[in-house]
Amino acid sequence: MTDTEGLLKECDAVLDGHFLLSSGRHSGRYFQCARLMQYPDKAALALAPVAEAIRENIQRGVFKVDAIVGPAMGGIIVAYELGRQTGIPAFFTERDTSGKMTLRRGFEVFSGMNILVAEDVVTTGKSAAECAAALKEHGAKIIAQACVVDRRVDRSSAVPFFAAATIPAVDWDAADCPLCRQGLPFVKPGSRPPAA
Repeated sequence: MTDTEGLLKECDAVLDGHFLLSSGRHSGRYFQCARLMQYPDKAALALAPVAEAIRENIQRGVFKVDAIVGPAMGGIIVAYELGRQTGIPAFFTERDTSGKMTLRRGFEVFSGMNILVAEDVVTTGKSAAECAAALKEHGAKIIAQACVVDRRVDRSSAVPFFAAATIPAVDWDAADCPLCRQGLPFVKPGSRPPAA
């Protein structure tokens, strides 16, 4: 079994401090998967078990995958690497000028297309949900999800969910944040503006 948490630490992708997450929540730990994804060999190694699980489910007839799609920014390389390892086409959704997640760059989704949504880190699942909504507008079916780090508190999922690592990380509402009470300034390292 791949030690994904070890790979993340080796790449300095596990950050400790005071962070404002895209969900608007605060945390003392942040997973900067871009630091792992910058090394193609380590990214391939971390995602190999996820790709294998996807292939096994396809072979067993659990689901069919027509494309792997990741939300920009964090899901782009994850979707690409899973696509590379499974031989499944991979592309991404991104935000338009209004901030809405959408398909651009000539990527096409057709009615009835079976899509696996891939992400780097899932905490609340908001980016993956926005990606899925953009795909569903075109008639796609979301049949599974995958990520590098699953840090969700609630692990229930409407579709099969595959993670390279499950690493719970405590987070708080801003009003309940003990780091704020200590007067520690926070940083916002992600690409998406925080929730209002």
